Amino acid sequence: MATSLTKYFLLGGLGFVLGGPIGAALAVVITSMVDSSKALPADSSSEGQGAGARGRRSNAADIKVSLLVLIACVMKVDGHVKKSELELVKRFLVRNYGEQGALEALQILKSLLDQDMDPMAVAGQIADNVNYSTRLELLHFLFDLANTDGEFADSELQMIERVAGALRVSAADYRALAALYQKSKDPNWAYVALEIEPGATNDEVKKAYRRMAMKYHPDKVAGAGEEMREKATEKFRAINEAYEHIKSQRGIA
Repeated sequence: MATSLTKYFLLGGLGFVLGGPIGAALAVVITSMVDSSKALPADSSSEGQGAGARGRRSNAADIKVSLLVLIACVMKVDGHVKKSELELVKRFLVRNYGEQGALEALQILKSLLDQDMDPMAVAGQIADNVNYSTRLELLHFLFDLANTDGEFADSELQMIERVAGALRVSAADYRALAALYQKSKDPNWAYVALEIEPGATNDEVKKAYRRMAMKYHPDKVAGAGEEMREKATEKFRAINEAYEHIKSQRGIA
């Protein structure tokens, strides 16, 4: 029998993820987790739904599934799954779903890791159905995932950059997120994080901070679930850190 979380993730409350490449992956997960005698939901198959799924309004359940699928795509890109990556994902899931919920979500992730998925098609489907602020936070988590050992594997970073493009995240926003992981390597990381040049005036720095703080305010992802609000809060704090770093360098009050 499917567990309660599996039912929540895969058998109820879902919208756009039931179609397209994500829906195809979910159909395999459902088949592996639900008794073969149980009928699947009428719209759980991706066949013929690629266009129909587009335009459905995303909800927190869709975001959870989308994140698990993207996690699987990044974790398997270098040919093996690192223990540190699994530990990061488990900690994240435990904070959001509790011990039992995390174990069940990890079962879904394991099934996804065994599948051959097209990350660009998956990201494109997400881009068609998920708002920009939430896409930024999905990308934020992927950076955390790839950086569990304190450095990025080239294959993972290349994958994230390609996923960012398919998610239709701007180059400036991609660089701003990446800069947060380059504090020890790039003396200008804080400027990149605020999407300005080191030669910006103090007024331009202040305006950039206000713009970025508004862009990454946790309220922007209020409907995407607690885990995305958590990531937005982390980014919001990082924006403040970048601003304080520049203020300290320049002696801005």
